[in-house]
Order: sequence, then structure tokens, then C-alpha cells
Amino acid sequence: MNFDQTSIFVILGLALIGFIWGRFRYDVVAFVALIAAVIIGVIPADRAFLGFGHPATITVIGVLIMSKALQNSGFVEIIADRLAPLTGSPSTHIGTLVGIGAPLSAIMNNVGALSLLMPVAVQSAIKAKRSPAVVLMPLSFGTILGGLVTLIGTPPNIIIATYRGTVTGEPFGMFDFSPAGLAIAVAGSLFIALIGWRLIPKSRRSAPPPGELFHIEDYVAEAIVPEGSEAIGRSLGEIDDESRDQDVVLIGLIRSQMRIYAAARHQFIQADDILVLEGPAEKINKFVSSLTMEMVGLEGEGTAFLKADHMSVNEVVVSPGSRMEGRSARDLRLAGRYGVNMLALSRQGQPLMRRLNSVQFRAGDVLLFQGETERLAQVMAQLGCLPLAARPLQIGRARKAGLTAAIFAAAIAAAALGFLPLPISISAAAAAVVLLNILPVTQLYESIDWPVVVLLGAMMPIGEALESTGATRIMAEVIGDASTGLSPLLILAALMIITMTLSDIMNNAATAVVAAPIAFGVAQILGVNPDAFLMAVAVGASCAFLTPIGHQNNAIILGPGGYHFSDYWRMGLPLEVIIVFVGVPVIAWVFPL
Repeated sequence: MNFDQTSIFVILGLALIGFIWGRFRYDVVAFVALIAAVIIGVIPADRAFLGFGHPATITVIGVLIMSKALQNSGFVEIIADRLAPLTGSPSTHIGTLVGIGAPLSAIMNNVGALSLLMPVAVQSAIKAKRSPAVVLMPLSFGTILGGLVTLIGTPPNIIIATYRGTVTGEPFGMFDFSPAGLAIAVAGSLFIALIGWRLIPKSRRSAPPPGELFHIEDYVAEAIVPEGSEAIGRSLGEIDDESRDQDVVLIGLIRSQMRIYAAARHQFIQADDILVLEGPAEKINKFVSSLTMEMVGLEGEGTAFLKADHMSVNEVVVSPGSRMEGRSARDLRLAGRYGVNMLALSRQGQPLMRRLNSVQFRAGDVLLFQGETERLAQVMAQLGCLPLAARPLQIGRARKAGLTAAIFAAAIAAAALGFLPLPISISAAAAAVVLLNILPVTQLYESIDWPVVVLLGAMMPIGEALESTGATRIMAEVIGDASTGLSPLLILAALMIITMTLSDIMNNAATAVVAAPIAFGVAQILGVNPDAFLMAVAVGASCAFLTPIGHQNNAIILGPGGYHFSDYWRMGLPLEVIIVFVGVPVIAWVFPL
């Protein structure tokens, strides 16, 4: 191997270690790898940032914008209302949810499909007196499977299609993924609804919903501020910061029958004010004593703070890549900057009682927020967290839903019929929903998953460098030599399994970028149809079911479902076996070797 080949192998190897380690977010790892490759000279400086304008990157951005527009329009709520989940048995309940989620994720981002249906799944499970753990993992897996069916269903499909266009001159079309994707989605969905959910541990299937873990009313108390108290003259903001350091949350104060919420941080405390506090009894007693206040009996005013007409208490989930992940309530200044109280936190089904203000949030954590109803929804969008309560369908949204669906359908039809390239048609649709105010400009950039965009923009030049340096040919030759005498069908299956395994421990888009040129090279060495091998990579990269870190959907449901890391493989492993046994023959039939 020459210097360039050795260098790109080292950079790629370190990047893979970084993806798997998880100490730094995947977009940071990818960008550092890109810059390192440019400094060493493996990637020319004038091509370093071409990945950010790559057709695959633009298409992913357009799909994310359209997914947000579909959410805003009420499109999914209308479908969910008309196809209300059947909850007579777990199988029909799960079958209905997956039957809605999988088709939706075929036409929109699968993370968006899950986030829209998750509140429906949780609320329907509660009504059926069933643990959300029974339905959330099946719903997550179902929305991942649905993304296999079309070009725009998942980023790996877009990456593979674009790569094929680069090496053959013609990319995969909108529905070239459908034969294999549909067969896998149907087989996988049937397994999930009939058998898979039974493999979730019984302890999780019998666990209570997230909200039942908190019992906030049981921890609300009142303390009066007598003359001479050390709290007099201090602001609510000061008291709030001090209370949180002692694992107590200041909800607000009562003054002459008037309620003042903790968001009014500059309000000064006076004698005879009654502070409303939330936390464990022993912590509250200690905090009250430290400020020479006196406990009073709970007479209903304290809990009324949680139930006022203009205030809400909402359960939310920390989503992967959001501005909350890896930061604490103190870092974010939730109370001071956003005007919301974090009353409780649950991680993997267990409430945390220690120093909530300094706990670093993880993807899948369930938080209990309290604040003004109108402001709370805006804050959740700004922070990038997902609600666990279904939103009511507002008057007028049905018209927007129809218009949004029509715009999206026109974009897909224009690309499928060859009138416009997909990046152009999907970008035109994105512009249309913004101009029509279906997606307000204020939400436009919030709708884009920027870590994924940076990942794609950084990895595309690295993928090109693998080919330009000849590193891809070396890897393909090693695989070809190792598989001498084996049937191409077995090699196809092995490639799918390897790609699937990589996707379980690193980002699926990065997996597709790295595996695509290797698959094409192996097919050329074997003298077989490269389309079959590229399709196997597309399927394998999207099917991450063994861990909560392999796909964003799996991370999102970790907290609301109360799952443990080891729960995923119980249903995920047999599902991946089914995918291989169904996917490989169908791919070989559609794209003869």
C-alpha cells in the first residue's frame, strides 16, 4: 500500500472507532476525519466541502423539511384519528400502529413518523391498560422497516442511489427499492405484531407508563415565609437556583391568594409569602429549615399550581442530537432562559431523585416540564424534545394536510417520471410549503437534523477518497480472495449481515457511505450484478435493531418504554435473521446476479 492508501485506512479506522465509542457525536467525528484527510493531502482542499452540496445531502434536507411540514399540517393526526388503534389484543394494537407507521415512514423521515405516532401509541396503551413498552419497540422497528420501501424513506437509500448514479451514470429510481423493501417490511411487520412483542421481557411489559413513575402531587408542599426569614428580599431566581442544588424544585409562591410562578425570577420574596416546593419530603424539610421558613399543611393551593388553566405539565422525551443531549438543566438555564420548570426525570423507566439540576440529559430520558401552555410547546420545539401527549387537531389543519400531501405527491411524481431530478423536485416542494406558511420560516432550520447533514457532508469526500486512492479496490480484493469458491448468493448475504452489524453500532448513513464502494468493488471482482450488492448494503445499513444506539428511533423510545440496553436484541436478532432470509432471495430475483 502507498502513503495515501495507508492514510485513508488509518483515518477511516479511527473514525469508525470514534463512531462506536460514542464519546463525541458522530458529526464531530466525521468532520474531524474530513479535516485530517485534507491536511494530510488525501482529499484536495478544493473538494473538501463539496459533500455539503452533494445531491444526497440536499435530498435529505428536503425530506426532513417536508416531514416537518407533514407534521405541522395535521396529516398524521387525521390518519391516526380515522384508523384509531384497535386495542382489543396486543397483536391487533401493534398491528394497527405498525400498519400506520410503516407506510408513513416510506414517504417521510422515519424519525418524524415515530415522533408523530409515539404519543398516539402511549395514550392508546394507557387506555388499554397496557404498558407502553408493549407497543413502542414494535412501532420503532416498524417505522424503520417502512423506510426501506422507497428512495426517500431513509438516508441510506438516498446515499446508495446517488452512489450508483456516480459509478454507472444512472441512480436508482424512487421505487427501485420497493420490491425488496416491501417484502421485508411486510414479513418483518407480521413477525413484530404476532411474535416479536412477546420477546420483550415480561418485567418491561408490566411496567407502568412514564407519568405514573412521577406522582408529583405526592411531593408538593408549602412553606410560609415568616418575619425574619432569610428568604425575605431575595429573588425567586436566587431561591430557585439554591433549591435545585438541594434537589428541591421551586414551583412558585402564593401571595394574598395570587399565584406567582417561578418563571418570574426577578420577583422578590416578602414576609407571609407561601412558597410551593416539589421534591422528597426530607429534602424539602432541610431546605425550608436552611431559610428559617415554616412548613404548612397542603391545602390544595400547591397542587393547583400544576393544574391552572394557563399552565401545563407535559412529559417529553430527549431526542438524539437535540440541544439538550449531554447538557444539564443548569447548563441550559431552563428556568431563566426558557421559563419552564423541570419537575422530574426518568431514565430507562426509573425516576432519578439526585440533583436534577446538574444531571446531564441522555437521548431517551423522559422529563416532566411545567410552564405556560402556549410557551411550553414552543420551548419543546426549541430544545428539540418530543412530547408524549397527543396534540388535538385544530380547525383548518385538514385543508393544510391535503395541500401538503398534494405538494409532496407532486414532487415524488415529478422525480419518479423523470421530469425533475429528485434533489430539485424535493427542494421545490420544500420551498412551496415555506411560501404557503405550512412550515413557518421560524421552524425551517429547526426541522433539519443538522448533525446528519454535517455527517453526510463530511463523509462524502472520504468515500470518494477511498476510491480515488485505490483503497476500495484493496478491500474488495481482500473480500474477493477470502470468498473464493463461495456462491455469490452467500457473499451477498454475508455483505448484508456485515453492513447490518456495522449499522447496529454506528450511524446508518456513515455505514452506507463506507460500505457502498466496497460492495460495488466486490461485485466487479466477482463479475456479478453490482445493483444486487448495492441493494444489500441499502437494506443492511437501514436495519439496526440490536441496540438503542444503532438508530435514532431506538434511542427515542428507550426512556418512554423503560427499556434496558439488552432488551433490543431479543426482538431485533430474530427480526434481522428474517430480513436476511427474505431480503437476499428477493434482491437476487429482482437484480439477477
